[in-house]
Amino acid sequence: MVKAFELQSKSKADLTSQLEELKTELLQLRVQKVAGGNSSKLTKINTVRKNIARVLTVINQKQRANLREFYKGKKHIPLDLRAKKTRAIRRKLTKHEAKAVTERQHKKNIHFGNRKFVLKA
Repeated sequence: MVKAFELQSKSKADLTSQLEELKTELLQLRVQKVAGGNSSKLTKINTVRKNIARVLTVINQKQRANLREFYKGKKHIPLDLRAKKTRAIRRKLTKHEAKAVTERQHKKNIHFGNRKFVLKA
């Protein structure tokens, strides 16, 4: 069985070659299944399929990491690389936008600040 953390240290070329090997192995196992192979070979099909999925997952993770690095600091990032969060959070005003005050309101705040009232007992 292939471990994902072992795959992450490999290069892209190694991963693609391993993927090809696993796919050919799966093909052979499926041929044996049709030909009426023994049950130990048939149970191996499942593990080979999972191993292929692991290799593909690591390849995709590396690709996305490289793309994130490429778009880092740029103004527009592709939608699939942006933070998902929720739609409401994505639409929310930024801290800077929320603090922004119009010029007119700013003048009102300066000249007529908060009134302090004292209650007589």
